[in-house]
Amino acid sequence: MTPSPRGTRGLSRRRFALALPPALLVSGCAAPHRGTGRPGDPIVLTLLSHYASGVLREALQGPVDEWNATHDRVKVRTLAVEFTDLLTTFMVRQAAGQGADIVHPYCLWNGQLVRAGVLRPAPPEHAEEIRRGYGEAAVGAASVDGTVYGYPTEVQTYALYYNKRLLRAAGVDGPPRTWRELEDTAYRTTRRDRYGNTLVQGFGLSVYDDSTTVGQTLALLSAAGGRFVSADGRSTALDSPAGRAVFGLERRLVVEGASDPGVNVYQAFASGRVAMVISAGWWTGSLRAVMGGAYRDVGVAPVPVPRAGDARATLSTGFMLGVNTASAHPREAWEFLRWLNTEKVRGKKGTTATRMSALQVAAGSLTARADDMRTLLGTGGDPNLHPFLDALAYAVPEPNGPGAQAAKSLLRKNIEALWTGQQSVTEALRAIRRQVDQEVARSW
Repeated sequence: MTPSPRGTRGLSRRRFALALPPALLVSGCAAPHRGTGRPGDPIVLTLLSHYASGVLREALQGPVDEWNATHDRVKVRTLAVEFTDLLTTFMVRQAAGQGADIVHPYCLWNGQLVRAGVLRPAPPEHAEEIRRGYGEAAVGAASVDGTVYGYPTEVQTYALYYNKRLLRAAGVDGPPRTWRELEDTAYRTTRRDRYGNTLVQGFGLSVYDDSTTVGQTLALLSAAGGRFVSADGRSTALDSPAGRAVFGLERRLVVEGASDPGVNVYQAFASGRVAMVISAGWWTGSLRAVMGGAYRDVGVAPVPVPRAGDARATLSTGFMLGVNTASAHPREAWEFLRWLNTEKVRGKKGTTATRMSALQVAAGSLTARADDMRTLLGTGGDPNLHPFLDALAYAVPEPNGPGAQAAKSLLRKNIEALWTGQQSVTEALRAIRRQVDQEVARSW
């Protein structure tokens, strides 16, 4: 569980240094001197993100290098930690007076970071640019209590991944559109050996991480017209007909043997041992790399709805780039973010899109700039990304109040108890209501 803001305010500078991840300590020590902006002494802005390795690190460094090569007075230095260390690093650095100028948080944390005094509200001209240029869900995720705090970057919507080969083998023509069809397809595609061991799961439920445990549950909840917390963020709204229906569906799939929560669904789906799973769009890039030629069997469809004719809905999560309240150069930081996230540049085949959109597509992800995404994906991109793009129009953002991360952790714990038979549907919903209400209603 991530620490509360109050848990880091009293840290000494010595304890702060000891608490930082080693990779960040190395990067921080190597950072250039923060100059004054005079000729020969440029301002150096630090940007702290979780783009610590692989494609994302390289994709971000490209535009940063471009900026540094074309701007003499203001330079940008990237710092990175693994995602699991990101929130703690934000809080600890802030408490020690060493916060980065530009931060790249998971939007779920925005309420907590605002209360901790980390995030600076976007200036009016930037806030207007953000509201005009991005989808409603992304703007909502980048806002707290109606105030915009940053430029949305990577956005993830949830959809149904399915294995075309496994569905065909079970005599199923296409992906399910309703929950009844989802259950039927899950049971038909489940296969066992003569000893009763599961060879193929019909529908992948997994306790592996939040993306599968909580993410797919909230995607189904959105499809059913429900929500996790109330509109004012002060109580849980999961103990409802929609929440009961979602928990009942998941529990039946486990009891009937179509789902095995103990299996790592990421590995099992890629190896053809899971027929369907709900997950986010980032997974497409990983599946292409891991599956090779077998990726041709992967299809993506909207999250099924309870009944035919129901309006589509799903979950969206995302990240944003914002400016630290402690930055000595906020105007320059916002200008860099505008350049990165709104200025259109010409790319391959004559396409034009923002640098951030091009960055995300190169890494197999999306931004919430639907016009950019349609342009970039229409030039030979992965067709499996299109359902995630379409979902931007109807996705529901995660609630991001001050207690959101703790509430999500409590939800995950109780979902796992439901799946493993430790709690009934009623018991799980009551436990979530009691525990989450206590968390989100706290006086922060």
